Amino acid sequence: MRDARLDSGAISAKLSGLDGWALGDDGISISRTFRFADFVEAFGFMTRCALVAEKLDHHPEWRNVYSRVEVRLTTHDSGGLTDRDFTLAAAMDKAAVRVD
Repeated sequence: MRDARLDSGAISAKLSGLDGWALGDDGISISRTFRFADFVEAFGFMTRCALVAEKLDHHPEWRNVYSRVEVRLTTHDSGGLTDRDFTLAAAMDKAAVRVD
């Protein structure tokens, strides 16, 4: 089933509730760069996010270089941003918080 694409007002409202995420130049994606202490922390973050993404059936475009993870979210089937992108973004923010 295809998700409903959000309009610009809904995108702005949802973005205002997320720290560090920005609307892409293409207008149909959001992105954020996460930074960690080292590769192990970055990879752990990606593993936690992969489990959430699989449950949501929504998979990020991402790139990892050592302690940095660059993420881009969009719903390809819908041709733009949907609620699922923002759900995954919020889950990624939560996964990035270290609990010692």
